[in-house]
Amino acid sequence: MSNFTLPKLPYADDALAPVVSANTISFHYGKHHKAYVDKLNELVPGTAYEGLSLEDIVKKSAKDEKGKAIFNNAGQIWNHTFYWNSMTPKGGEPTGKIKSLLDDSFGGLDAFKAAFKAAAVGQFGSGWAWLVKGADGKLKIETTANADTPMAHGGKPLLVADVWEHAYYLDFQNRRPDHIQAWLDKLANWSFADKNLD
Repeated sequence: MSNFTLPKLPYADDALAPVVSANTISFHYGKHHKAYVDKLNELVPGTAYEGLSLEDIVKKSAKDEKGKAIFNNAGQIWNHTFYWNSMTPKGGEPTGKIKSLLDDSFGGLDAFKAAFKAAAVGQFGSGWAWLVKGADGKLKIETTANADTPMAHGGKPLLVADVWEHAYYLDFQNRRPDHIQAWLDKLANWSFADKNLD
C-alpha cells in the first residue's frame, strides 16, 4: 500500500449548507474523494510513481498514456483537495491583491462572476471551472474535463468549482447555473485565492 490519505475538511460537514449540504459532503467527500485515495494507493506501488508527491504524480502521469488510471485518481485527489479549500462558510467579497487583479482582468467582480458562471455552466459533462493566474500575471478562467487540472500543464490555479453532477445534484438537481451562482455568491474562498497568487 502507498501512503496517500484523505485530507481533513477545513470545516464541519454542514458548514456550507444550504449551498452544499452535509448529505452532499457525505457522498462527495466521504465516498467519491475517499475512493480516489484508496484506488491511488492500490495503483502506485511497484510503478515509477512510487515515492513521488501527489503533485509530481499528477504532472508526470498527465503525459503518460499508460498511466491514465493513475492520472485520473491522482488528479481527482488533487482537484478535490483544492476544491474543498476553494470554499468557506464565510464567503463574500474579495479584498486586497486578488480584488485589484479581478478588476484589471475582468472589469470587476460582477463581470468575473458572469464569465465564470458561463464557463462552469458551459463545461460539457463532468469537469471543473478554474480561476488561474496566467504567465502574464493576468487572471483567466479555464475549464477542464474529468480529472484534468491546469496544474498538470504548468498552470497556476487560484480557485476551482466542481461541476461534476455529484458536487451539486443532491441539493440542486439539474440546476447547475443556480448552484454555480450560489457558490460564487456565498462560498468562494477569496483569501485562499489570494494566498495562491504567490
